[in-house]
Amino acid sequence: MPPDSASVASTRPDPLYSALEERVLDRDQKGASEVYYKLVKSGRPLPEMLREAVRIHGPYTHVPYHERMDDGYVNFVNNDHCLLSARAALYLSKMVPGAASGLPLAQTIWYMPTGLDIWNQKIAKAPGHYSRGMQVASGPPPAPVVHWPDQEPLALDGPLKDRLGHWMTLVHRGQVLDAYRVFLGLMQNPADRRAALAELCFAGLIDVQDRSFQNRSYTTGHKSFRARATVELGETIGWDLAHDVLYAGALDIAVGPRWYSLYEVACNAVMVYLGGETLHAVPYGGTTELERTILANNKTPLTKAESDALIEVVVREPEPGYLLKVTELLKAGKNPRSILDAIQVGSAQVGLETFGELNFSLPQHCYEYLNTLGWFWDTFQHPQRVKLLYLAAAYLNQAAAHQRLIGDQTPLRSERPSAGKLGAEEMAARVEAAVLALDAPKAVGWTEAFLEGGHDTAPLVRALAMACSRLGNDPHNQEIALCMLEDYGKNQNPDRGRLLMAAAHHTARHRKYGDPLDCSRRFGKALGVDALV
Repeated sequence: MPPDSASVASTRPDPLYSALEERVLDRDQKGASEVYYKLVKSGRPLPEMLREAVRIHGPYTHVPYHERMDDGYVNFVNNDHCLLSARAALYLSKMVPGAASGLPLAQTIWYMPTGLDIWNQKIAKAPGHYSRGMQVASGPPPAPVVHWPDQEPLALDGPLKDRLGHWMTLVHRGQVLDAYRVFLGLMQNPADRRAALAELCFAGLIDVQDRSFQNRSYTTGHKSFRARATVELGETIGWDLAHDVLYAGALDIAVGPRWYSLYEVACNAVMVYLGGETLHAVPYGGTTELERTILANNKTPLTKAESDALIEVVVREPEPGYLLKVTELLKAGKNPRSILDAIQVGSAQVGLETFGELNFSLPQHCYEYLNTLGWFWDTFQHPQRVKLLYLAAAYLNQAAAHQRLIGDQTPLRSERPSAGKLGAEEMAARVEAAVLALDAPKAVGWTEAFLEGGHDTAPLVRALAMACSRLGNDPHNQEIALCMLEDYGKNQNPDRGRLLMAAAHHTARHRKYGDPLDCSRRFGKALGVDALV
């Protein structure tokens, strides 16, 4: 029995959650949504609804492995977006107008029935998001499969650092259930939780593929997104009630394959370029004195000229240019967080230069990775952050090179409107309308005009949050825009407005499935939000 199941069963406040579970597991989008509308009307709190949503989908959104070998062909098995959609709902619900505050979670509930058992979806044995276009057997859908059963905690003895190291070794070796049990054991002691959660996120952040061109099998940073969602949802719900969040998010960190070679580049760059060392075949570990000094003392932000030069090298030049440029800036006393801000702007630029609706996979995931790293940097004082900065630059360099190689890195296309004397609210409404019309050039053009007008950006941020919340059938619509809006609020780069332009461009341009406004219209009709109907 899962550790929290008894308390869940005894404290669940509304029988509607049983009905919601039944509809989700029957893969009934409309039925699940109708139950959700009743929960909203009855005033159920958001943390409770998030908890129940994760409890329902968690067992069915794991996979045995993130690759399949099918008759000699390698196929990627996608990562869970139900959990990431729940995180997006948590924050977007605070950014959209009050009457629509329940819409972001409505998108999560709408998606959940299509996100179960991805393993079997990928081979047309189950209906859902990833089996679109495949011939799935007719008749009642098969029950989704639990590929990894929940576990009891395993408490270890010894210093916390040693226990965390043992957990990381289990993750590295792919001992999924053992690693999960040890992590549950670490989380039992409130005094150990923050360090355990930091290491969970670190384990996700170092797991990024080392190449991408002509690959469809890669991690794209999903392990870190899942770990971050685990932390934020768990803290919102309260760890004493968040076992289901740990099951949904922490177990996957050891599921293979795992790629650490790009992180190894970052480790060795610190030794070779920062430290001036010659590498030998001896084990290295920990952090250098110079890394610790940089984290403690480098406070000077990048100038615009320095930011532009860094972005040019990371986005346009091959290795080892970005390694040398990051090293140069760190040695000059530049704030590593300011360097990360510039890398985020560079990633937004790569997204703005992408126009094929099917070509956003690497640009969008690279941006979400950089957003996650920014959050990690600000949340945990983890000692390996300098290495992660090199890894962030490496990821963007790989993503930009991929776009060039596929022929989709072209100058930004925007249609600049004549704004006349329109006020901020009217211009923000034009942005939202252009995004909902899936007209990326106009959406970017109106965003540029708004920014150049010098208005308070609150209406623009709210309009972009509303637009992405209305477009459904794929949680990327909410996730990526939210990441850019979050970073716009804290990024200190002088060109941070590019983040809002990229949010408008991606939300309008990234591929859509079916009728993307179906969910928001249904929500508007059920809850009496006329603006959504």
